[in-house]
Amino acid sequence: MSEAQAVPGTEQTAHDLTAFQHNILVILSEEAMYGLAIKRQLEEYYGAEVNHGRLYPNLDDLVEMGYVEKSELDKRTNQYELTDDGYEVVLGQLDWVLSKLVIDGDRAEDVRSLIDAQL
Repeated sequence: MSEAQAVPGTEQTAHDLTAFQHNILVILSEEAMYGLAIKRQLEEYYGAEVNHGRLYPNLDDLVEMGYVEKSELDKRTNQYELTDDGYEVVLGQLDWVLSKLVIDGDRAEDVRSLIDAQL
């Protein structure tokens, strides 16, 4: 996995994503979703309303960057799915966070406990 993936045709890398965009990718790591389902999960995480005017332009940007694939469920509803490149972005961010967080055996054990709780 490369540390910084360039977006085809631009100078932008995964490191240029906003926290909001990273959170969208993390949400889509679970499963493909339509926009309002993503919105609900973001609202649950932030504890505040997420406006359509913030969500959909960010989804469109992630699609344009190649991290999310957009498909039509019906004439009014789009589905969004994480691409392989998007998955690599999520893994890269997690790898970076862990490299800063896990500085000794005690912290490593804390992380293992979190992982075990998810399984």
